[in-house]
Amino acid sequence: MLWRLLLDKLLSKFHVHVKANSTESKIEDFGDNRYLVYVKSAPENNEANIEMLKMMGKHLGIPSTKLRIVVGATSKDKIVEVMY
Repeated sequence: MLWRLLLDKLLSKFHVHVKANSTESKIEDFGDNRYLVYVKSAPENNEANIEMLKMMGKHLGIPSTKLRIVVGATSKDKIVEVMY
């Protein structure tokens, strides 16, 4: 049963709201695969997205290269999924 919960967590998409130009980098987990991510990077040249993906990878315990933004690459609200 535990393996099924872990698998569902890894195979799911999740919603992320990104706050760029923050004073600190941190992640707030609201459950139900919803996150608020504060990044220090500016939302220019994809820097905030890259920082967010690295932070989410570390938070979830998977390489950031296995994450991709499905919806909202230029928006504060994004849908991110794990790729296999």
